[in-house]
Amino acid sequence: MIFDIFAVLTLQSYSLNYYMRYKIKLSYDGSAFCGWQVQNNAETVQGALEKAFATLSGTLVNITGAGRTDTGVNAINYIAHAELPDNAVPDPARIRYKLNAILPKEVAIHEVSEANPEFHARFDAISREYHYFVHMHKDPFCEKFSYRLRFPVDMERMNEAAAHLLGTHDFSCFEKTGGNNATSICKVSHARWEPYSPTHVSMMGYPCTDGDYMVFTIKADRFLRNMVRAVVGSLLEVGRGKKEPQWIEELISRGCRSDAGVSVPGKALFFSGAEYGCEDGENKF
Repeated sequence: MIFDIFAVLTLQSYSLNYYMRYKIKLSYDGSAFCGWQVQNNAETVQGALEKAFATLSGTLVNITGAGRTDTGVNAINYIAHAELPDNAVPDPARIRYKLNAILPKEVAIHEVSEANPEFHARFDAISREYHYFVHMHKDPFCEKFSYRLRFPVDMERMNEAAAHLLGTHDFSCFEKTGGNNATSICKVSHARWEPYSPTHVSMMGYPCTDGDYMVFTIKADRFLRNMVRAVVGSLLEVGRGKKEPQWIEELISRGCRSDAGVSVPGKALFFSGAEYGCEDGENKF
């Protein structure tokens, strides 16, 4: 019995030393997936990554991401972490090449690097940022990753309304029912609409007028399920004149999800970065 206990402890110790934690930076087109998190009978980004890593390492691999994204939502410079056998990644640059060869075309690994054993892609994130893109007129080159508005909107009114999002609040009025979060409190540090010029407009002169393209940027310590899409849908209600800017403050104070605007399509939403502390070598988006 003593020998058996000693053997188990030795095996556990060996197992702990045998695995190393790696940070993974990637981007993905969400149109091919039912969100980030693994689901039964559905293609997800996390599932695709775990299959690819398992193929290379010959063992089951759990991937943890910076946050969940909904069906159809995209991500650029998304951060995840995984624990792999220390002999599975002799050359991180090489494994990046191999993973990209295995993964579907909608997912690109930018970097695989050794991380602090305590690093956690989700819990160590200080803040997260999203962008939502809209365009005002028919544009075949924006259709896949931007939401076409069929009504005029006032960007100044939407920014006046967005200012009410700043600070620490209970955002349950923008949370999808059944989110099962321990808390609905988030701290929003940035929320603003701005005009922008897509590459095909600025470089190749695609016909357009001022204000045809807009992007909404929001940054917070955390986000609730469906929160950004519900926020954008509500701000658009203000922009088209159906609601006053003060309505956003009223929603946050005493509203519920059914009182807020509809959720806009996920295809135009991008997870655009997570911020970490200096210890992890990544102190910016």
